Amino acid sequence: MRLAWIFGVSPGLRAWIIRVGFNLHPAFRGTGGRMIHVSKDLRLMRAKLPHGWRTKNIVGSIYGGSLFAVTDGPHPMMLMAALGRNVIVWDKTAVIRYRKPAFTDLTVDFTLTDSDLEKIRTELKEHQECEHDFSMELLDKEGQTHASIVRTIYIATRTHYQTKIQRSA
Repeated sequence: MRLAWIFGVSPGLRAWIIRVGFNLHPAFRGTGGRMIHVSKDLRLMRAKLPHGWRTKNIVGSIYGGSLFAVTDGPHPMMLMAALGRNVIVWDKTAVIRYRKPAFTDLTVDFTLTDSDLEKIRTELKEHQECEHDFSMELLDKEGQTHASIVRTIYIATRTHYQTKIQRSA
């Protein structure tokens, strides 16, 4: 995803474009989820996973694949926006823990903190690559957790990554 052009628009319009872009993207739409909030600084995103005909499994709860898939994408996009063009960002691994079946709509928040960015920038400066874990929970309106997910994101400087790829070819 090339995001450089998006920084030429106002923060409010930028957040709207990203929210709409997620909601129109076929892979994200296929999860059944909808991005309902993107902060102007692109550090907080919130998705809703409705309990409906598109997301129900055979027993009537939200399909586990939808719970998992709705968390794919926001953190890499947020990191690309925060770190700029000279980094490569990949979703490397993810683990989900199903806590209880969901028979209601759920929401999930994706956050990128100053502390996250400081750790990542330090690692990139020292090692040119790193992995960072992001934890999130799918919650109902009462705040009960239905699933916990940890996604590990790989981040590298562009020059380091290109050199690494050339060596492995």
